[in-house]
Amino acid sequence: MTETNPEPPAPGNDAGLTIHFWGVRGSLPTPGLATVRHGGNTLCVELRRGPHLLILDAGSGAREFGRELAASGVPLDADIPLSHTHLDHIRGLPFFAPMIDPAAKLRFRGGHLAPPDGIAEALPRSWRAPLMPDLDAAFRAELAFRNFTAGDALEPHPGSQVGTVALNHPGNAIGYRIEWDGASVCYITDTEPPARGLDQRLPRFVTGSYVMIYDASFTEEEYKSRVGWGHSTWRAAADLADAAAIGQLVLFHHDPGHDDTTMDTIARAIVARRPGSLTAMEGMRLEVRGRDRSAHNA
Repeated sequence: MTETNPEPPAPGNDAGLTIHFWGVRGSLPTPGLATVRHGGNTLCVELRRGPHLLILDAGSGAREFGRELAASGVPLDADIPLSHTHLDHIRGLPFFAPMIDPAAKLRFRGGHLAPPDGIAEALPRSWRAPLMPDLDAAFRAELAFRNFTAGDALEPHPGSQVGTVALNHPGNAIGYRIEWDGASVCYITDTEPPARGLDQRLPRFVTGSYVMIYDASFTEEEYKSRVGWGHSTWRAAADLADAAAIGQLVLFHHDPGHDDTTMDTIARAIVARRPGSLTAMEGMRLEVRGRDRSAHNA
């Protein structure tokens, strides 16, 4: 990653928009020495501006994030938009400390499930028998479950707008575009491109975004035997970023079979293909500024 001196914040955006990656791995947590640098926890991304917070997905990375939130002593008040409810995206919830805090307020949002199912039915299954001990009594936070339809616009906080788009993934998934006081971040994970060209829903949706966090699970060679799995490649990510004039591309949802050595190879390849791109690493922070249409390492 290249360190850059950020420009002074624009008036009205003095807090900036911070992105913090708590989990970057897809499909399965992969702890161990072989993944210690890039990280082995599954997906969880914090977006924060001042006191306002969005949490994108709640994989195993949410556990450590919850520990930090609990240590702050400030009750959590947050929206949690989920890309979908496959286990790698929600397995951290039973271990997310704010769930047991009676002063916490958590609003889960999902748009991938067709009625009559919804996230109010899907999420509790993951923390009840026989998958877990029944945790409803332990979860004392104020929980809200809000369904939407792909394409709907959400407004979780004053000054923030969240666009939504359907993604190509088994069982459906949702991509998000967060516009917050002049800064834009797109979160596009668990999606597969068509056999030729680009998914035509995506270029217009992500166009001009300052940061695009994108599923790049496979290399081109790996993808040949994984067609239909609902994931993408780093080359497809770069093609979309170029077509949509993205400011900074961040590769995400790393395959559990990719150790740090493999990830280093992918990181070099994406930078050669599209300079300035990053591979997400657990603990990485980016600061997004609205005035200069940029993201800087925090």
